[in-house]
Amino acid sequence: MISTWVLCNALALLVAFGVDRWCGEPPARLHPVVWMGNYLGTLGAWVQQRTQQDPAVRDTKAFVLAALSWCAGVALFLIAFLLLLGAALELPWWAAGVVIGLLLKPMLAWTMLQREVQAVEAALAEELDAGRERLRWLVSRDVQHLSASQVRESAIETLAENLNDSVVAPVFWFVLLGLPGAVLYRFANTADAMWGYPGLYPAGAQGRNWAWAGKWAARADDVLSWLPARITALLLLLVAGRRGRAVLPALRVEAARTPSPNSGWPMAAMALVLGVALRKPGVYVLHPEGREALAADMALAQWLASKAVLALVLIALAALLLIASGA
Repeated sequence: MISTWVLCNALALLVAFGVDRWCGEPPARLHPVVWMGNYLGTLGAWVQQRTQQDPAVRDTKAFVLAALSWCAGVALFLIAFLLLLGAALELPWWAAGVVIGLLLKPMLAWTMLQREVQAVEAALAEELDAGRERLRWLVSRDVQHLSASQVRESAIETLAENLNDSVVAPVFWFVLLGLPGAVLYRFANTADAMWGYPGLYPAGAQGRNWAWAGKWAARADDVLSWLPARITALLLLLVAGRRGRAVLPALRVEAARTPSPNSGWPMAAMALVLGVALRKPGVYVLHPEGREALAADMALAQWLASKAVLALVLIALAALLLIASGA
């Protein structure tokens, strides 16, 4: 017999994706990830006031203060969501599933990611400068001198990397640990985005040295993203069919070209199945023998990502059934 826990979480997953598809993101004032960002911004400023500004200096104090602030933030948000979860579980299973789905939705952002990537190609179709400006919303790199192909490469990289960060990883941790798992991952990923820089950010900015202050946040995200990133890559190869099977042997080599232990996996998978080279100037080139990215590659990348999300949902529902059966 299927337990009510499985029914509840399965319904929650479907509700979360349904709300994401039809309603998009909640208003900023009601968005838990915005609240996480506000907390991290406030505590980050406090930590930076006590941080040495030379990235070459070992700053144990900044590391400890940032780690404690990270842990306090995780505890704060987990307690809040556990209280909400406890209240939801007092309801009938179907009502609890709907409420948990609404709480899960802000932890993932598939529709927004799709629309932002589509907006880059739409702007690029108008003129190159418009495409560059739209891309600026998605990436932190300098976009001023990028060619049309490089704009597309950056957008495809963002799609692949955030397919993991904004969809696969939150769902993975939800399946394993329920709503608290998704909240934990989203806090860790947000902290990495705000604190996890290897040195000064922006370059030379006074009071923004994250070499040691951001180390805990970066490593926590690395650990929590390790398996989901590889699952994301395999999902992309799976939905690519024969082409995906053909490029599987090259995946590990290409993924290792990036300095990140995780982001290279979905980006390399996307580069290989599309047959394009994805570059971050001065940092890495994925699938260097690939051709330049075209408008058709942007459309195909989004199609592959959509199929990967569909496969993810089906696998997640099956995994919930397996977990409930004790398999």
